[in-house]
Order: sequence, then structure tokens, then C-alpha cells
Amino acid sequence: MIKKYFDLKKTNLDDYNLYLFYGNNDGLQNEVINDNFTNNFKGSVNKYDENEFINNYEVMSSELLTSSLFEKEKIIIISRTSDKLLKLVEEILDKGIKDIKIILKSSVLEKRSKIRNFFEKRKDLIIVPFYEDNLNSLSTIVIKFLNQNNINMSRESINLLVNRANGSRKILKIELDKILNYSFTKKKIDLSIIKKLTNLNENYGVNELADNYLERNKKNIDKILNENNYSDEDCILILRTVLSKSKRLISIIEKYNETRNIDDAISNTKPPIFWKDKESIKKQANSWKINDLKEKIYQINEVETLVKNNSKNSLNLISDFIVNI
Repeated sequence: MIKKYFDLKKTNLDDYNLYLFYGNNDGLQNEVINDNFTNNFKGSVNKYDENEFINNYEVMSSELLTSSLFEKEKIIIISRTSDKLLKLVEEILDKGIKDIKIILKSSVLEKRSKIRNFFEKRKDLIIVPFYEDNLNSLSTIVIKFLNQNNINMSRESINLLVNRANGSRKILKIELDKILNYSFTKKKIDLSIIKKLTNLNENYGVNELADNYLERNKKNIDKILNENNYSDEDCILILRTVLSKSKRLISIIEKYNETRNIDDAISNTKPPIFWKDKESIKKQANSWKINDLKEKIYQINEVETLVKNNSKNSLNLISDFIVNI
């Protein structure tokens, strides 16, 4: 059964014990899990990766199905789910296990995915898609946060904060927590404070890499890759940053194709583009055709899947993708 994430609040979750959450918005997935399942939960929460189950399937599934390892009042969360876990889901249903909740998390699940189709067709299972945040939805989060906490911040500061979150709700929430702590002594927060409080300078290398990638500036790309000591954890951030900026660039190019005025196309982008980024955006718009960008977005999703499945080789995968524009 397909449900929207906000409908879970209106659903009697006691009637269901198997859930599949998929999509590239991991931050929102975690929020929904916390709000609807783990917050105020008195039992234990066990988190696993799919590979842990696959590599020890007979042992793990046997323990689960006999409830000797997973007792009552437990929530099981399994990340990076793929079709490989469909067998486990079928076995749980066959055994009629009702006393534990199992939440399967995944990023991209194509329409042809067997486990996705299985969940969509069954009325006793719940599947929820989590679509990526855009700049508008992230701006809404910031504005709601500011209103709830009586914090005064300029539109320019909001735009900067949202742009530097690189399309990640998770990163944005971390930065908002820092702002909340600061606001206990000062309710008006200007742009200079935002720059000091947040990790904008630390993330700039990622933004700079993404911008030069979209400018097709191979010389600068090589320089940035050589000068920045990126970690494995940075790889997903790099991909998400390029993805977010690529989607924004498609929108700008579409507006430019209609008006034939690049300045108007950039000025009418919402949320507004930071003034110092405008020249870079112009170079990017002149470097791509829309169909080529759409193909890159498809490639980014493929590379992200490879990175998640080959974490030890993630830096090489990212470098190969970035260098081969």
C-alpha cells in the first residue's frame, strides 16, 4: 500500500509491522522514523545494513523468525535495502510475525524493483516514497524554524543557509541546531554570524567542485581534487551537491530558452541565487544542453548506488565521475 509520509500521522500504525521507505531524502526518512516510531518508544531499536543480513542470512533470518534474537517491543531498521531482502519479507509474512516492527530503508528503487512492487500491491504492507528536497522546501523549513523560535534573520541569510546545505535536509537541520543554541542569547542573527556558526567554509570545497564541474573547467577540477583531502563520507555530499545544482541549472536554462535573457532567468530563480554565484551560473548555462544535464542526473543516481555498495572504493568512483565530464 502506497502512502505519503505525512499520512502516517493519520494511520493506525499498530495495524502494520512491515514498512518500506525509499527515495533520496534520507534526512526526511529519519525524521519520519523518529516522529512516528522511535521517539518515546520504550523498547529497543536495532539498526542493521542489508549486507549484514545477506552475508549471514541463514543465521539472522532464523533468529528473527524464531524471535529468539528479536524479542517483543523492538523495532528493526535495515538500511540500503534492495530486492535481496524480498525473501526475508515473504518469510516474515508466512510466519505471521506481528510483535515487532521492521522498517526497510532504501535510496533509489526503480519501478521494476521486485520488493517495491510487492509492497505497493499488498494492503497489509506500507511503502512510502521520499522525494528529494528542493530549495523551496528547504527555505520553508528554515522559515518555520525561525517563526517557532522567534529568531530574526534576513532573506539573504536564509538564502545563503539553504544554498550551502547542498539540498540536504540533514545538513540543514544540523546548522539550524547551532543557530538555535546561539539564539538563546541573541534573537537577531545577521549574515556574518551565520558564516561563523555554520560549516559553510568547510563545505565550500564541495560547492566549488560542483560549480567547476558544471562549468566544465577541467583545470580547476583537477586542482580542487588535489588540494582537498576528501573523505569517504564526503562522496555522497559531492554527488548530492552536483545533483542539486544540476536540477537548478535545468530550470534556469529552460527559462533562458523562453526569454533569451540569462540575467532575467537567473534573477527569477527561487530561492534567489547568491549574487557572487551569478557569473558561475552564466558559464554553466552556456556549457550544457538540457538533455545532457538530464543524462548526467541519471548517471549521478547510478554512481551513488555504486558508492553505497562499494564504500572502500568511493573516492575513486567519485573522482572518475567528476573528471570525465
